Amino acid sequence: MRVHVVDPSAYTPPYDHALCRALAAAGAEVELYTSHFAHGPVAPADGYRRRELFYRLATRVPAARARRVIKLAEHVPDMLRYRRAALAADVVHFQWLAVQYFDARLLPSNRSAAGARRPLVLTAHDILPREARPGQRMAQRRLYEHFDAVVVHSEHGRGRLIDEVGVEADRVHVIPHGVFTHLAAHAPPPFETDKPVVLCFGLMRPYKGIDPLLEAWRGIDDAELWIAGAPRMDISALTAGAPPNVRFVPRFIGDDELPGYFRRADLLVLPYREIDQSGVLFTALAFGKPLLLSDVGGFPEIAATGAARTFPAGDPPALHAALRELLDDPVARAAMAQRSQDLAAGEYSWDAIARRTLALYERLLAG
Repeated sequence: MRVHVVDPSAYTPPYDHALCRALAAAGAEVELYTSHFAHGPVAPADGYRRRELFYRLATRVPAARARRVIKLAEHVPDMLRYRRAALAADVVHFQWLAVQYFDARLLPSNRSAAGARRPLVLTAHDILPREARPGQRMAQRRLYEHFDAVVVHSEHGRGRLIDEVGVEADRVHVIPHGVFTHLAAHAPPPFETDKPVVLCFGLMRPYKGIDPLLEAWRGIDDAELWIAGAPRMDISALTAGAPPNVRFVPRFIGDDELPGYFRRADLLVLPYREIDQSGVLFTALAFGKPLLLSDVGGFPEIAATGAARTFPAGDPPALHAALRELLDDPVARAAMAQRSQDLAAGEYSWDAIARRTLALYERLLAG
């Protein structure tokens, strides 16, 4: 089976790599169509081919505004170029489509020239765009109509797609997010401390709930809170008002540094206001870490496994109490960490994900 995995903007290189490698290991012939990742090195292709077909000029422009303009200018010709390349595929699996207004008209056909099925699959990493531009959510809803199957990472996401967006139930398939075990290397910790470390990792955006986390942290003096990731918002007020035992690392952290943060952490906290599922969560599972999660999106499904606990989103007193309880209970943290390791080796392993994904492709090809 010839499978194309397509992530034009290289939004999720770790996910793209892990999925392609697992599908190839399961017997598929896999090509990843993407663009150059401007923020750092990515994992080398392993068992699959990587083709940087998209945005070959834009990704080499350092200025963000100029890069966006050039990227938009390249988008239509690059999508048309990929549509020709897709003629060689049996299945086309998009991970992201960022210009929803145009993309529905630029997708490859789900039929070959001879009339054979060529299923189009989309993974809905975000059910609807957050921080959306005018008209973007409506364009995303229309885009779903063009796919033979839509993959989501949680039952919560499936429910939203069916009830909120209106996608037919038989086109929505739950396949869990896989654990990023290929990131679980060794690296020195970024800071030296004898105190327990609580880590909040990832791009800093308004929906990530950093402000209630800082409010909840007040009064916790016997641990350190590390907030690490590139800001996509103004964090000056947050950093100015943070307690002294909070360390901000406001920059992109590459795969070479990432293990140092996760290995040193005693607890991962994700206080999101909204989410479907999180790649940071599945990175934490790769390191066998306990998790404290807000009760939004697919997070309660992870808590049900025993690897995480939840608290009411946007509730600083409840978050403070949950942090205090876990920091005071190393036995509970150890039990949660063991469940994380079990999940990484079991139902959230990429071997399991690849089997379920290939089974979906085969059902679509069979009609």
